[in-house]
Amino acid sequence: MTDRILVVGPSWVGDMVMAQPLIERLQASVAGAAVDVFAPGWVLPIVRRMPGVAEAIDSPFAHGELALGKRWGTARSLRSRGYRQAVVLPNSLKSALIPWFAGIPRRTGFLGEQRRGLLNDIRSFDPAAVPRLVDRFLLLGEGPGVTPRPHLQSAAGARAVLADRLGLALDKAVACLCPGAEYGPAKRWPVRHFASLARRLADRGFAVWLLGSAKDAPVAEAIRVASDGACESVAGRTDLGEATDLLACASVVVSNDSGLMHVAAAVGVPVVALFGSSSPDYTPPLSDVARIVRHPVPCSPCFRRECPLGHFACMEDLSVESVLAETLAAVGGAL
Repeated sequence: MTDRILVVGPSWVGDMVMAQPLIERLQASVAGAAVDVFAPGWVLPIVRRMPGVAEAIDSPFAHGELALGKRWGTARSLRSRGYRQAVVLPNSLKSALIPWFAGIPRRTGFLGEQRRGLLNDIRSFDPAAVPRLVDRFLLLGEGPGVTPRPHLQSAAGARAVLADRLGLALDKAVACLCPGAEYGPAKRWPVRHFASLARRLADRGFAVWLLGSAKDAPVAEAIRVASDGACESVAGRTDLGEATDLLACASVVVSNDSGLMHVAAAVGVPVVALFGSSSPDYTPPLSDVARIVRHPVPCSPCFRRECPLGHFACMEDLSVESVLAETLAAVGGAL
């Protein structure tokens, strides 16, 4: 009988990407083990592109929804799968209920939010000694070491079909710009800066694509208009898996600190990551071909959703010239 392990995954896209090395470690810990991931539907398209995942299982709960009866019913449906272990990545009480209700014998996670008893294999760490999220997740597994570099798969054939459906040409070098950031506006480089960068990249022969969710579509359209049509927006026209495939087409990706930044790093393309209110010490793009660009100000990182001082200098003063220079360096110079 195949050993089965259930990973209760996070809701944030970037955090889910950071979980891939742990999944690899769990699979290696028991020869032939099947690792299933239980996570919200919006992150499952990237879960399905993770090597080592046997099945992606849709979590039917809305953000913040307790729904004890519904959780009990969902857990009972999982019980028949015979999981030997559950690894719970979010730190909330709610996330630990499903494995407990399902009677999974070993329930691994950090102590988190009043979860003693729900979990029976509690791990701990020193935040100063383990600052990166990917390394914290790896503490929840045992067995052979793995490189803490997330990896997502993308097939060339699927990329070509998708680009054709969206009317995107692949006969030029592609620069993907990701102007969104779900956490808040303090993580977003201004529209006019992205528009200026798009114009300069288009002048150098790049096809420039704007990617993001439906929430990012208005910002992406504003960038397209401000760039005088130097870029094309597909924000809101793809699911997360399709966005993964488009990022894999790119010669370079310029992104705010966002889920798509981590996705781009995980498909192995050069990434220029723009950091303002957040810190690359915690969730950097994990790639040998990633570059981090920051404008040093004393108040950064503040980790706030909006600039608490009102000047937004960390992003406003992050110049287009510096980002362009890093972008061109990432692809070996101007085309």
